[in-house]
Amino acid sequence: MPSEVQHTPDGRYIIVDGRLWRATNPRLAAAERERHTRELMAARRAVRSAGLAEDPVALRKARARVHAAKVALGERGPVWWTDGAPDLNRRLVRNTSYAPEAGGQAPS
Repeated sequence: MPSEVQHTPDGRYIIVDGRLWRATNPRLAAAERERHTRELMAARRAVRSAGLAEDPVALRKARARVHAAKVALGERGPVWWTDGAPDLNRRLVRNTSYAPEAGGQAPS
């Protein structure tokens, strides 16, 4: 059974294997989030198919679809928060202000 996803206390990131990954913009309407998530999953399947077919053109197009869906979800591109905090995407938690020894709070 998969474990529950851990989020930073401010909800900006999920934590996977000790690394921060930008979370989906919580201000997206449910229908919009669902639509972009469906597109992301379809694009990931296209990446897999193109890789198995060893088709570099299809692979490049599929990866572009993944990127576009992630930007639409707020997981890439400009940050969705407005307080000027930097984007710590892909950084190790232990090297950020979210690390307990840095005064950060434990993930929720």
